Formats: sequence, C-alpha cells, structure tokens
Amino acid sequence: MNISEAAKQIKSGQTTLGIELGSTRIKAVLINDQYEVLSSSSYTWENQLKDGIWTYPIDQVWEGIQTAYRELSANVSGTYHTSLTKLGSLGISAMMHGYLAFDKNNKLLVPFRTWRNNITEEAADKLTELFGFNIPQRWTIAHIYQSILNKEEHVNQLDFVTTLDSYVTWKLSGQKVTGIGDASGIFPIDSEKHTYRQDFLEKFAALPEVKQYSWHIEKILPKVLVAGDQAGTLTEEGAKLLDPSGKLQAGSIIAPPEGDAGTGMVATNSVRERTGNISVGTSAFSMNVLDKPLKKLHRDIDMVTTPSGEPVAMVHINNCSSDINAWVGLFKEFAQAIGVKISTNDLYGTLFDRAARSDPDAGGLINYSYLSGENITKIKAGRPLFVRTQNSKMNLANFFLTQLYAAFAPLKIGMDILLKEEHVQTDVMIAQGGLFGTPVIGQQVLANALNIPITIMSTASEGGPWGMAVLAKYAETKGQKSLADFLDEDVFKKPETMTLTPEPDGVKGYEEFIKRYKAGLPVEALAGEDVEERN
Repeated sequence: MNISEAAKQIKSGQTTLGIELGSTRIKAVLINDQYEVLSSSSYTWENQLKDGIWTYPIDQVWEGIQTAYRELSANVSGTYHTSLTKLGSLGISAMMHGYLAFDKNNKLLVPFRTWRNNITEEAADKLTELFGFNIPQRWTIAHIYQSILNKEEHVNQLDFVTTLDSYVTWKLSGQKVTGIGDASGIFPIDSEKHTYRQDFLEKFAALPEVKQYSWHIEKILPKVLVAGDQAGTLTEEGAKLLDPSGKLQAGSIIAPPEGDAGTGMVATNSVRERTGNISVGTSAFSMNVLDKPLKKLHRDIDMVTTPSGEPVAMVHINNCSSDINAWVGLFKEFAQAIGVKISTNDLYGTLFDRAARSDPDAGGLINYSYLSGENITKIKAGRPLFVRTQNSKMNLANFFLTQLYAAFAPLKIGMDILLKEEHVQTDVMIAQGGLFGTPVIGQQVLANALNIPITIMSTASEGGPWGMAVLAKYAETKGQKSLADFLDEDVFKKPETMTLTPEPDGVKGYEEFIKRYKAGLPVEALAGEDVEERN
C-alpha cells in the first residue's frame, strides 16, 4: 500500500492498533485493512525481584504503553503526513497468568505477581488434586488460593482479580472481561460452554478456608469472551489514558484481550486442530491444538485454549533467551574493550554462525539458563550455571551451541511427554521469536532438539502485537466466519515459509546433551539453595 492510500485509512479511522506487554518490551503495531504493518514502536522494561516476588511497577505499565503509543503516533505523522486521531479497533495482549488483585475502590492490593513466580506450589498441588486437572503455579487461581493459605490480609478485600491484559483493557473500556485463551490461564475452562468450569468453581467455593470470605470466586474473575466478540469500546477516559495528548478519539472497538500465547497462535496461523506453534523469548512455550483429549493428567502440560476456545496442550518454560542475551552482552563488552565496533545484531549473527561449526553434542559442555525457577525440571530457584569436565571440548562454537541447547532444554523435556507418551499428532509446527532473527541456526537447533520439522513464517517476525491487531480486526467482523477460516481466507492468503527438518547427527548430539543435562540438575538445584541472591 502506498503512502497516499495508507494516509486515507489513517485519517478515516480504518486502521487497527495492537499492543502487547511482553516480558522485556511493550510493543505497539498499527495495521491497515490488508493486515500490513504501517508503523510500530516499543518500550523496554524489565521485571524486578522485590521481597521475593517477580513484579513490574503498575505505573510503568502506563508509562510504557503511553511511550509506545506516542512514538508510534509520531512515526505515523512523519511517514504518512497525517495525524493518528482515531482507530477502527484495537486490542491488548500481555504475558499470561499472574495475579492483579483489586478492592471495591479499584485499588491495587498487592504488587503485580507475574508468571515468573514459583511461590504457589502448595496451592497448585492441592487444587490439582481437588480438580483432577493440572493447575500450574503461574495460574491466577493458584495465586488466589496460595494467598488464602498464607492468610494474607488483603484477601478479605478482594473484589476483582485478573491478568495484565485484562487489567489494561478494563481501564480502556470499563469492561471487566478477558479472552478465553487468557482466561484459560486464570481458571480451568469449559471448551464447549466457553466459560470457567462450573463444577470446579463450586468445588473451590466449598473449600472451608475459602467459605469464610464474603466474596465468591465466580464474581471476582473477569467475564470470558471469545475471539470475534467485542469487549466494549474505547472510552473518553481510556483514550486519554492511552494518548495523554488528547488527540485520540473515543469509540474504537476493543477486542477481547488475549495472552501472548493466544496472539502467538494467531500470528503463526496455528488455531486449527493438529496445528502448533512455539514462541521463544524470555520464556518459551509450545502450543498444540488437540484433535482428541490427552490420555492422562500431566503436571508439566497446561490445558489451555485457542482464542476461539479449542483445547490446547501447552508446554511452558520460565527461562529461555535471557542467559544467551547476558553472554552476548559480555562478548560485546569484550569487543569494545579491545577497540572493535560491532552492532548487537551482527554480534548475534557471528556467534550463531560460529555455533554451526560445533560438535553435535556441544563438546560435552553443559549449561543451565535458569534466571528463575523452572517447574518442569523441579528447580525452585534459578542460578545460571555453566559446567564442563576436563575432557570437554571447550571452544567458542561448542560454548555458544550449549547456550542454544540449554535455551530449549526444558521445552524438549515437556514436549517429549506430548510426542513420545501422548503421541500427539501435529501437521505443522511453526516457531517465532527473536532467536530466529538470525536465519537457520536457531531453527535447526530446535528441529534437532524436538526431532520434528520446524517452520518459520515471514509474518511471524511481527509477533504478538500484530497477532493482537489481527484479533481486533476479527472483532470488527463480529465472528461472521470461524477464526481459523478468517486467518486462512483473509489474512494468510500467500504465506511465505521456510521449513527445516531434523539432522540425524544433530538429533543424536542433542540427545547426548540432554542426558548430561538431566544428570546435572541436582547441581543446579543445589546452586539455587546455597548461592544467595546479591543484595
């Protein structure tokens, strides 16, 4: 689309805004009616460990959103010579799970508790036993119940409990709602009725330690919507909150908010049965849309849904690329110390390319990229750890390959349950995320690790905010066709893809690595217990 045509859509309010609050960046994307990106922007932030809780300041949520919107709006004015004053629709996405608790006066009762916290083990175990359904520590209901078990004072004042994307949408629209994919990380979902499991709500409410409170669990959770529904419209207060300059008009359609898992499925066109996708970043997760139920309960497999409510088996890991980023930062500092100027992108490319020259088993080197605890491997407190023996082959290629191997290791352990025990059939597995910005090597390592073909789509680089914008466009249609058909027929008409299949030597090498990795997990656990955090 040329500048003149784009300007007409911007001026007439036909564009759509997608915002995603990710773990390291708040990203905004503006698209036209052909789902093409007209402008994008971002704001960098980082979670903080305060009093043993991983959190983000709630004020920074709005600082980040407003900064990203202001920069996007300025980009629009500079590129298309017209101001962004109205939107056809918009949608909010964010990292899933966690705990935002408010009282009847809309006051935040405790700091935001993110998905990264491993502080609800007792609650998660008890609820899993009560429901006969896996409740991960990250889920909102686990946080609610753990707060009850801890006898925290704020629990008596609960009036509304939700997730980050739902909270932002509430402030923009006045509606206490969330999308079904996000809701499936709050409380177990009935995929046929498209709401929370009523039998589980009743079981929870009947617990003696819960009955003492005046609130009812069903009343304090956000209402569940599905893709194609509308979560109200942008209010005057919401418009000023998003754009303090006052230029943005109210009235835009708002889509049901979704978690980053849901927008990842949309961005990779992976919402039909027997499709799947993998998103990698600070954390990582795989999503397999099921064509039949799993045979049994697995504590390492989350049962969630697509944005339209179909059941999905999810493998979620808390740690992925953070340790790689730290090592790249160290290498860049070294380069600067010896007077070499190199961009961060070029440095990633250099190190990734070097990894392609490694031994298949990474020379016997082992790495644990745990900045936080990891549920799948039963690690309560993370400590990044690099291990080698006197016979390990220590060189740059092997060292960096073991960083990539470690980033995918917990994901492989979880995926092996689906592929080897449950025999889940997936016709296509599409990957997205920054690790695939350097072509081939990250994609090939993942294919070898999981021993399945991995596909990269050209549009996958747009990521979650683009997927959220697409969902907002879908909300404009009020779901006249299924989400799967909408994506196939309207959005992904001519997808550009590249697929890499597993390499036999790489598969064998990764299996050798993962064997050593599992054997060394007690060392990682001990490091978490004995090496204290720096004050």
